[in-house]
Amino acid sequence: MRAVFFAVILSGAVQVSAFAAQICDTSVYPLSSPSERFTDHEDGTVTDEAAQVMWMRCSVGQTWSDGTCTAEAVTLDWRGAQAAAAEMNAGGSLFFNDWRLPTLRELAMIAERQCENPRINLAVFPNTPPAFYWSASLRPGEGFEDFAYALSFGPEGVQHMSKDARSQVRLVRTAP
Repeated sequence: MRAVFFAVILSGAVQVSAFAAQICDTSVYPLSSPSERFTDHEDGTVTDEAAQVMWMRCSVGQTWSDGTCTAEAVTLDWRGAQAAAAEMNAGGSLFFNDWRLPTLRELAMIAERQCENPRINLAVFPNTPPAFYWSASLRPGEGFEDFAYALSFGPEGVQHMSKDARSQVRLVRTAP
């Protein structure tokens, strides 16, 4: 079974938008992050029942409105991503003050391996660009103090990146 969805691609610092079709192939394997795994709180958040974490459905820079994420996701360096989480927490965004960057493992759990362009469930995380997203996971080893891992919802997979590089951000919190 092949499903086609429409997504917005954001690229570079200028964030030029273009439309592309998401393709999901479930002919061999089922979806790895099916919608049924998530509890929708109808406020711009979902709880991943398998991982026991609550996600913001929109990337930082987007706004939850009328059942979708509007506006364009912003790119931030790693320290800016940490600051964005602190800013959300200071304002009590979405009734909580413990939003944080996800670990690499948490990000990997929402990657949809049966889809491409982007590799994420767009019903749960609408308008997610096929781009790199920061994780809280740091690159271990001497000489790598200024590197953290990022996961791409595009074809690139996981990379360690300089904390000065710019990537997208989606925040998470531990579910109650």
